[in-house]
Amino acid sequence: MTPAFFRGLRDSLAIAVGYVPVAVSFGLAAVYADISPWMAVLVSVLVYAGASQFILISLVASGGAAFSVVGIVLLMNLRHLFYGPALLAKLDQGQRRRPMFLLAAGLTDEVFATSISKLGRQPAHERESWYVGLQLGAYLAWVGGTAAGAFFGHDWLRDSPLLSQTLGFVLPALFFALLLEIRRIVAFYVLAGAAAATLLGLFVLPVYGAIVAGMLAGALLGALRARA
Repeated sequence: MTPAFFRGLRDSLAIAVGYVPVAVSFGLAAVYADISPWMAVLVSVLVYAGASQFILISLVASGGAAFSVVGIVLLMNLRHLFYGPALLAKLDQGQRRRPMFLLAAGLTDEVFATSISKLGRQPAHERESWYVGLQLGAYLAWVGGTAAGAFFGHDWLRDSPLLSQTLGFVLPALFFALLLEIRRIVAFYVLAGAAAATLLGLFVLPVYGAIVAGMLAGALLGALRARA
C-alpha cells in the first residue's frame, strides 16, 4: 500500500462522519422490517447504494415483485452513469492498474464529490491509489455503520432519544459541505441551474427522477460553458 492510498483513506474520514449515522439508521430500519441483521449487512456489502437501500427494504418488506424492486433501485442510481466518465478523465490512464469494475464499485455521490474536488491535487501517477483509499474508507464506514445499527442500534436509541433525532441531519450536512467544496471549481450558474432543475423536477417526478433531471441540466450548462 502506498502513501497515496493512506492519504485517500484519511480523506475518506470526512465522508465516514456522514455515512456512519445514516448506515446505523439503515441497519435499524432493516431489522424493524423483519430483515435479519446479517442480511442487512449483506445488503450493504453487495448493494452499497445509500438511500436506495431504504427504498429496497421497504419494497421487499411490502412484498414487491423482484423485477420491480430491481428496476426501481436501478433507476434511482442511474445518475452514477455520469460519474464514471467525469472521473476517468482525471485518472492517469497509463498508470491504471486495477480493473475498471473495482474502480466503479465504490463510486457513490460523496466519493464522486470529494474526488472531483481533490483528485486534481494529487500527482497524476498517485491518483488511482488515492481514489482507491477514498473508496475503501467510505465503503467500510457504510458497512460498519450498518452492522452497528443492525446489531446494537436499538439499544443505543433506547438509551439516548436525542440520538434518533440527530441521525437524519448528518448526511444532508455532509452534502452541503461537499457542495461548498465543489463550488470552488464549478461555475455558480451551473450549480444554480442544476438545483433549479432538481427542485422543479420534484413537483412532477419521483425523487430519483428529479436528481437525474438536475444532473442533466448541470451537464448541459457545463457543456455550454466549455464551448463558450
